[in-house]
Amino acid sequence: MTGDEVFHRELRQRMSGKILFDEPAERHASIGVGGPIDALLFPEDEREIAEIVRFLRERRVPFLPVGNWTNLIVRDRGFRGVLISLACLRNLILRDNGKDGMLLLAGAGCPLSELVSLTVREALSEMAFCAGIPGSVGGAVRMNAGAYGGEIKDIVETVRLLDDLGVIRRVARKELHFAYRSLDLPAETIIIGATFRLRKGNGMMIEEQVRKIIETRRRKHPLAFRNAGSIFKNPPDCPAGRLIDECGLRGLRIGDAQISEKHGNFIVNRGRATAEQILGLIELIQRRVFERTGHVLETEVKIIGE
Repeated sequence: MTGDEVFHRELRQRMSGKILFDEPAERHASIGVGGPIDALLFPEDEREIAEIVRFLRERRVPFLPVGNWTNLIVRDRGFRGVLISLACLRNLILRDNGKDGMLLLAGAGCPLSELVSLTVREALSEMAFCAGIPGSVGGAVRMNAGAYGGEIKDIVETVRLLDDLGVIRRVARKELHFAYRSLDLPAETIIIGATFRLRKGNGMMIEEQVRKIIETRRRKHPLAFRNAGSIFKNPPDCPAGRLIDECGLRGLRIGDAQISEKHGNFIVNRGRATAEQILGLIELIQRRVFERTGHVLETEVKIIGE
């Protein structure tokens, strides 16, 4: 259906934003791999997103929302369906929340880096742990992103969701079920935005904390090559990178896909890697780590497509 000209025309009638058909995922994904997407949509606002979602559900066309493409691997044969970019949802609003408190309202498509920069400028604490995380708000909330002792669940006040009926509603933190690197939501629910609860703090200390975290990431992470961030979730008792190192896998290559020489839990694209090569390394790591340590490594990256 997604390759049908009638379907294409119906999509255009419902959107003022850009539409790309048969668009290679490798042009967008941070790791630089992936085959053609039937349709990649760039709605211009929440209303357009809701309209498109209702239309796709009526037609029973598979779809997924995408943010900054930093935690996503699309297989080489591409994605049969529609990917909906949330890039238009970049609003950032600060509101006073009483003595020493502030609320930060952010759209799902807003990069975390913009939130961190704003909190540094406004001397707001609690969000420094997000420094250097390349994703957007929607993905960070969905994955309960975390680092350096902090997690998104610790600072979320409310989340705005587009439900399966096409209705946008605000859900309070106490009604949300977060776990390690996950938020339990119905599969077809789309995160539209979130509100974060922050506190006023010492501007110099916050700026220094953010600077140190970014320096640590630059020192430890393979930022010179395209990658999708941490490949595996950390088991409860040991970092995934350490388990991979214990198996002697750091630096191993399949074609241009390589387990990073800097950090075992990263796979990098050294130039012309394919999704098949990257997924081959993922499977090899899982097998070797289980054989040697008994740990079952679960992927943190989202893998889609054929």
